[in-house]
Amino acid sequence: MSSASGALPQPRRGRPGPWPPAPPPQPQAQPLSWAKRTGFQSRVSGESLPSASAPNSGQVPLPRPVEAPADLESGPPPARPNSVLPPPPAAAAVAGNGERRHPPPPPPQPRTRRRDSDGGRPNGQAAAPSLPQLQEEEEAPERPAHVKYELRDTPGIFPLVIYGFQHYISMVGSIILIPLVMVPAMGGSADDMAAVVSTVLLVTGMNTLLHMFTGTRLPLVQGPSFVYLAPALAIINSPEFFGLNDNNFKHIMKHLQGAIIIGGTFQVILGYTGLMSLFLRLINPVVVSPTVAAVGLSFFSYGFAKLGTCIEMGILQLLMVVIFALYLRKIKLFGYRVFLIYAVPLGLGITWAIAFVLTATGVYSYKGCDANIPASNNVSAFCRKHVLRMKSCRVDTSHALRSSPWFRFPYPLQWGTPVFSWKMGLVMCVVSVIASVDSVGSYHASSLFVATRPPTSGVVSRGIGVEGVSTILAGLWGTGVGSSTITENVHTIAVTKMGSRRAVGFGAILLLLLSIVGKVGAFIASIPDVLVAALLCFMWAMLCALGLSNLRYSATGSSRNSIIVGLALFLSLSVPSYFQQYGVHPSANSSVPTYFQPYIVASHGPVHTGSGGVNYVLNTLLSLNMVIAFLVALILDNTVPGGRQERGLYVWSESEAAKRESAFMKDYELPFKIGRAFRWVKCVGL
Repeated sequence: MSSASGALPQPRRGRPGPWPPAPPPQPQAQPLSWAKRTGFQSRVSGESLPSASAPNSGQVPLPRPVEAPADLESGPPPARPNSVLPPPPAAAAVAGNGERRHPPPPPPQPRTRRRDSDGGRPNGQAAAPSLPQLQEEEEAPERPAHVKYELRDTPGIFPLVIYGFQHYISMVGSIILIPLVMVPAMGGSADDMAAVVSTVLLVTGMNTLLHMFTGTRLPLVQGPSFVYLAPALAIINSPEFFGLNDNNFKHIMKHLQGAIIIGGTFQVILGYTGLMSLFLRLINPVVVSPTVAAVGLSFFSYGFAKLGTCIEMGILQLLMVVIFALYLRKIKLFGYRVFLIYAVPLGLGITWAIAFVLTATGVYSYKGCDANIPASNNVSAFCRKHVLRMKSCRVDTSHALRSSPWFRFPYPLQWGTPVFSWKMGLVMCVVSVIASVDSVGSYHASSLFVATRPPTSGVVSRGIGVEGVSTILAGLWGTGVGSSTITENVHTIAVTKMGSRRAVGFGAILLLLLSIVGKVGAFIASIPDVLVAALLCFMWAMLCALGLSNLRYSATGSSRNSIIVGLALFLSLSVPSYFQQYGVHPSANSSVPTYFQPYIVASHGPVHTGSGGVNYVLNTLLSLNMVIAFLVALILDNTVPGGRQERGLYVWSESEAAKRESAFMKDYELPFKIGRAFRWVKCVGL
C-alpha cells in the first residue's frame, strides 16, 4: 500500500516507530552545595559522624552519560541525570490512506535484580550521594541545609561581624595553646610568651587571608598546627641545647626558625611542582584517619601529668568543658547552641574566675613561701613542698599583663637570624608531608559542607603550596611551629553553620588588629599552666576523634580497614615507646620534666650509625607517633587488596569537566585574574 504525500512514514512491522523529538532543554537552576543538594543534616550537635556505608568518600563524580544496555540499542535513548524523557505521543498517527495507526509501545525495560550497591533503588534512577546523615535523634529536621551561609554567600554587616568573631572564638584553643606549651619548654619568660602569642595571632590572620585568596579558597583557618608541636619539642630537647644558661630561648628559637623554613620550602616544592597531585593517589581515609588520630594521642604523657600539679582546678576545668560540649550541647540561646560553640572559652572563663577567688581568699597561700622563688632555692622544706602547687594553682604568678606594652608590632626576624641545620630541617620536611596529609582530609570534608563540588587535584596542590608559603612566613616571624590547616575547621563549620569565606576573612582581619595590642597577648600568656593542660586534654581528644571520623567515607564494617587502622594506631604508640625508653636510666636527665622525657630520644635512641646527623634524624622521626601511623597505614592501604567502595577513595573533581561549570569556577578560581598571570606555574590554576 502506497502512502499519500505528506503522510507519516510507516514503521516496519515488528520494530518500534521513531520517537518524537525531545522538548527543548529546561534551564537549570544554579548548582547548590553537596549538602543542600542531598539534604545533608546534622545528627549530633551539628558534627559529622561515621556512616557505615558511605562509598566513594561520600561524593559523586561529575555526571556522566548512562550507557544503554546492549539489548536496548534499537530502543529509546536512556535517561540521563537531571534530564526529562519526552512524553509518549498523545494522539495516534494518521497514515496517508486515512487509516489510524497507533505507535507501538516502547520496549519493556529488562527487570534486573536489585543489588546492595544500588541501595535497593528502582531501575533507571540515579544513585543519590551517600553522605553521612547528621541529624539529632530526637529532633525533626528544621531545614534541608546544614549551613546557613555557603562558600560564596555574603552575610550582612552584622552577621559578618558575629560569625567571623564566632568562628575564631570556637577555635581559640587550637590557636593560642601551642605557645603556652612551647615557650616554657624553651626557657622563655612570661614576656617572651606574650610576644609569641601576639606573633601567632598576626601570622594566623595573615596566612588565612593568603589561603583564602590564593589557596583552595575554602573557609579554612591557617594557624599553628599540633602536627608540628611534637617535632618542635624534640628539637627543643636536642642534646646540643643541654646546659644553656643565657638567652636559651632566642638561641633555640633561631634553630626552630631555620628548620621550619626548610620544611616550608619543601612543602612549596611538593605543591607547586605537581608532586602533590601524584601523591593524592596514595592518600585515602584509611591513611588520614590513624595519622591525624596519632597526632592527638602522642601527647598523652603531657596532658594529665601537667594537670595533676593542681588537680582540683584541672579536673574542674576539664569537667566544665565536657559539660558544655556534651551535656548542654542541645540548649539554644537566641537560636544558637552557645554552650557547644563556646565550650572552651566558657569553661576557661568560669574556672579562671573560680581560681581567682580562691587565690584572693588565700586558699593557695602558705606562710613564708613565695611562688616566684624556685623550689631549689627555698631553704624551708615546707616551702619546697608547696611551691609547685602555689605556682600551678595561683593566678597571680604571671607578671606579663602588668609589664607588657599596650601596643607591639611583631616583625620578621624579631628573634634574630635563623640558624639552618640540615638534620633539623630534614625532620621538618617529613613533618610537612604529615601536615599535608592532614590538610587533604580537611579540604575534602569542608568542601562537602560549603562548595558545589570537591576541588580538583590541582586546587589541592595549590593549597598545599600556599601552606608551604605560610610555613615559611611562620618561620620568618618566629611562631615556633609551622602553619597548616587547623584540623578543627571541619568541626567548627559543622557546629557554627558558617561556611562563608568572607566571614572567615573578616575574622582574620580581627586577628591582625588584635595582634598589635600587646595586652591581648599578655592576657593569654597569663592563663595558669594547669588550666592550659586541662584544655589541651580536651583539644587533643577532639583531634583524635576528628581524625577517626574520616573513616565515615570508607566501609567501616570492613575487617580490612579495621585491621589496618588498629595496627597503625597500636604501632604508633608501641614503636615510639621503644625508641623513647631505649637506654634511659631512671636517674638520667633529671633536669627535664617527666612530661618532656619522650622528646629527648635523639640523645639515646637505638639507631647508631657512623653519622651523628643520621642518628639524630632516624631516632627523632621514629619516635614520633604520627610518622609511624602514617607509614604503616600508607603501606598497608596501598598494598592490601580492597575495592574502591571498601577503601572509600577520595573522589576529586575532574579538571576539564569542572572548568565547564560556572559555579565550580566561582568557588575555586583565583580572584583578580591571578591565575592568568601565573599560568606558567603548575597547579596555580584549576
